[in-house]
Formats: sequence, structure tokens, C-alpha cells
Amino acid sequence: MNIESEIRKRARELLQNGEINAFIGFAEGTLPGVVIPFIATEPQHAQKLIWNRLCRMNLAGYLNRFKASKVAITAKGCDSRSIGILVAEKQLDRAEIKILGIPCEGMISRKKLEKRFGPLSELKQLVLDDSNIIIIKSDNQKETVSQDEFLHSACERCMHRNPIHYDELLGELVEEKDTFETHFIKAKEFEKTSRTDRWKIMTEMLLKCVRCYACRQACPTCYCEECFVDSRFPHWVDKGQHPTDVMFWHIGRLYHQAGRCVECGNCSEVCPVGIDFDAILAFQAKKVFERYNYDAGIAVDEVPPLQNYKTDDPQEFIL
Repeated sequence: MNIESEIRKRARELLQNGEINAFIGFAEGTLPGVVIPFIATEPQHAQKLIWNRLCRMNLAGYLNRFKASKVAITAKGCDSRSIGILVAEKQLDRAEIKILGIPCEGMISRKKLEKRFGPLSELKQLVLDDSNIIIIKSDNQKETVSQDEFLHSACERCMHRNPIHYDELLGELVEEKDTFETHFIKAKEFEKTSRTDRWKIMTEMLLKCVRCYACRQACPTCYCEECFVDSRFPHWVDKGQHPTDVMFWHIGRLYHQAGRCVECGNCSEVCPVGIDFDAILAFQAKKVFERYNYDAGIAVDEVPPLQNYKTDDPQEFIL
């Protein structure tokens, strides 16, 4: 039985038996090559659930909507680590969550597809076949390409491809990239630049922001009922496009993610103006690991370092 069939089978059984009230997974979207988050609440909904290498989104953030009920979720390595953070921060009751862990060989980036083939809405069909090939079809085009050409950048260097936390494992464990050398390759490139150049790179990139907050909404660990940028009492930052306000927003959000970000790539994938947070977040994760020997989302009984004050903590600024 393949993973998609197993997901449907387990979702149907869990909902029929009353073990859960909702099952969080993926379903087909309305555009070629697009899948959407899907919440099954009835056994017959299970047939809509799918699984393939387009199921890139980290779904952990949806668990916050079901705090008062039992829920099941499909979880790749990054999803499971985000769940670990949410449990460690007492946002979720682990006993109420059934995690179906799924080993991941890397997910496809919609942005990379669109860069190569244009808007997906203009395609007639996009199919993933069993031989690891993408077939693109339109009225005047039929092309066969390797799926691996379109891996999301976060997946290319991921070293937690197998789920960390799970109750059931669907599929066989995959080989991990077992060194931090590969994982932190972008961080090391960013680290080679001077502080002045680093700030210039960040400023030029982040000032493209249009303040849509898609990055915040997509982040599985941005769960505050009121974000600091929306607060009026106290008033922290204005809503406009003044560079100071834009940078204050991004630096504040990035700092909140220190030791909490699992580098799933949700934020970069949804940004409408193409901001790629990957290098900054990787650099930040590297610093946290070096200073505190902490890898986000692994331990559910230990809060991230910046929430755990110690008198002997290093005093250097995180960036």
C-alpha cells in the first residue's frame, strides 16, 4: 500500500472510531501542480486526502485551531519539529495529537516551477509519475523534467528528513544527511560577509516587503493572538512603508524565531515579492546551535534558549 492510500485508510478509521475529531492533511488544489491544506472531519472526507512531493507546506500551525479536540496530522521532518516547539512552549497537549510521520525525500517548490514554466494557472496539466519525473502539458508544450531540479532550497540542505516525533510511521525511513556541513552551507556563505555587508544584504532584501504579513500567517510558530505589529496599546510600530518600520517588523519577527525556526521554508515560499529568508534564518539557527547546542524542535521538554534565561549565557547579539 502506498503512502497516500495509507493516509486515507488511517484517516477514515480514526474518524469512524471517534478517536479524533479532525484529520489535517492535503488535497488537490484548483490549479495544476497546486495542493492545499485540507481538514477532514467526516470519514467520507478521507478520500480527498493526497500525498506527493507537492505537499511542501508545513502544516503544524493548523493544530492551534484544534486545541480543545483530538486531532491527527500528517508530518514530515519539519512539521514534526514545529510540533515539538509548540508542545515545548505549552501551546499544544501532545496527548491530544496523533502524528502520522512521513519520511520525506524533499518537496517541490512552486516558485521554482513558475520560474521555469510561468504561472501554473496557464498550464493545462502537471503530473507527478512514479519514475520521479514531472510532466508539463499545455496547448503548445509537453516537457519531461526531473523532480529533483525543483526541490525547495530548504529541502536541499535538510538534515531531518525523517519525522522526529510521531505515533505511527507511514513508509520507510530515508537516509539522512548526517552532517551540519550540508545543513548550514547557506549560513556559512552568509557568515563570510562582513557585518556591514550583511546588514546591506538584509536591508536591500527586506525593504522589498509590502507588509502583507504572509510570512507571519504561514509560519507554524507565529501563534500570538495579537502580533506586536498590530498592537495599539502599546503602539510599537507604524503600518506604513517607512524603512524604519519595515525593518523593525522583520528584525522583530526574525528575533522571535531564534531557536524556534525549523527552516521549513514556508515564509519564503509564500512571499509575493520574492524575499528569501533562507540564508538569514539558517545563519541564525547556526548561531543558536553553536552557542547553546540546541536544534529547534527536537526536545519537547526544553524551551528554546531565548526563553530560558541563564546567567552564563553568551552576551553577543544573535546576528
